[in-house]
Amino acid sequence: MTDLVVRKIRWDFDATVPFLWQPANPNFGMFCNAFTFIAVPFERYLIKALRQAQPDFDRSPAVAAEADAFLRQEGQHAAAHRKHMAALITQYPGLERAYVDATAAFDDLIDGHPVQFHACYIANLEATFTPLFKVILDNRHSLFAGSDPRVAALMTWHFVEEIEHRSSGLILCNHLTPHRWYRARHIRHTFRHISEIAAAIGRTIDEVVPAEERVVSAEELMSAALLVNEFKFRGPGGHRRRTRLSGPPTLFGSVPSGDLTRMVWRLALSQMPYHDPADQPLPDWAGTWMSEYDNGADMTVFSAE
Repeated sequence: MTDLVVRKIRWDFDATVPFLWQPANPNFGMFCNAFTFIAVPFERYLIKALRQAQPDFDRSPAVAAEADAFLRQEGQHAAAHRKHMAALITQYPGLERAYVDATAAFDDLIDGHPVQFHACYIANLEATFTPLFKVILDNRHSLFAGSDPRVAALMTWHFVEEIEHRSSGLILCNHLTPHRWYRARHIRHTFRHISEIAAAIGRTIDEVVPAEERVVSAEELMSAALLVNEFKFRGPGGHRRRTRLSGPPTLFGSVPSGDLTRMVWRLALSQMPYHDPADQPLPDWAGTWMSEYDNGADMTVFSAE
């Protein structure tokens, strides 16, 4: 049976939540805002697509239990981010278009492919979350310092639970498509599609939110050059190149190069046919977060710093 815990947390977001909720690192704050607009339609897609396979999951009690817990966790994520998204849309009504367009893109994907494809898409994307969110949680002190605690708490909760269910997508995918190379064949389609959605969300944010209120460009941040730009300012001459530029720090500017390099390597490994997320190194703080939840702490403002 699965050991996933479905945690129901009473998140509360309103118009007092600033768009620029992380003024010390606007790029990181923008990344998380865009993540919210991706998360809501993606979680909806994930649940809608995998529900099609419920009769197949039910043939194995263990797989059925994994699917139930996984989809219930993802449903909690969608509901929480929907509240954050609604708070931002209240301030900038035009942002509704980012959600509507992303939802339509995922609905088109569902209509155009069988459930086995969707299981591969979900497994491929979910496999990247552990190395990415480990870096964020391991460097939470610098990335979240000085931010709005409500949004910081939302993000860290989601990142911890994505790491907790890191193997779920692959378990369900392997149940539906036991041939590992079938999943690998859909890697390019997966990341082209999600990149197009991220870029479209970024364009809408840039069009709707005035530059002085967002500070950075969401479209530039969510481009494929994100990690290339991070490494451009590292190594010989990197510091000089960075100091010649004005503006805020890069998204992972405070993250040590070693952490970033290991993340990129593990992201590449995550797409290998026989990769198993269960074997990935995990952030120690994820266990701390779970212990605090078990002890009854108010996780809606639990400090990531």
